[in-house]
Amino acid sequence: MTSLYLKAVHIIFIVTWFAGLFYMPRLYVYIIEAYDKPEPEKSILLRQLNLMASRLWYGITWPSAIITLGMGTSLLINQPQWLTMSFMHIKLTLVFLLYLYHVSLQVLLNQLKKGVVKYSSQQMRMWNEVSTLFLISIVFLIVLKNALSMLWGLAGLIGVVILIMTGMKVYKKLRKR
Repeated sequence: MTSLYLKAVHIIFIVTWFAGLFYMPRLYVYIIEAYDKPEPEKSILLRQLNLMASRLWYGITWPSAIITLGMGTSLLINQPQWLTMSFMHIKLTLVFLLYLYHVSLQVLLNQLKKGVVKYSSQQMRMWNEVSTLFLISIVFLIVLKNALSMLWGLAGLIGVVILIMTGMKVYKKLRKR
């Protein structure tokens, strides 16, 4: 019964963590685009967007990432046999890479707060999709678990990447009109 409660809390905080991971790069897009606005609009937008980003990041995203890690670790301690399963090794690798993505968003936030803009809004839109790819990969892996399903999952993931990239190109063309 304990593992069910741990799993429930783990899933809840995965959802809130991903909410932050989905929205932070979108806020970065708006912050980057605000730098192109004339004053006083630029200053007003930057102040508000940076406030929103800080509240989301430090109030929801970071706490959710930490609780997710704690609950996931608790689940593995409670169910150590999961560590003998090959799909779990792949999942843990993806989760590690997801935490690296999380840290990259922290670095970007620190830069943007200092007024350092290293990426275009279009590049940030693409970076925004990385969390989606992680979510799709991890969910399919944890649900399907076997190698043949993973192969189909990889093919599906490639298809999703193609759709996302196509959608971004179409959006960019429509936005220019």
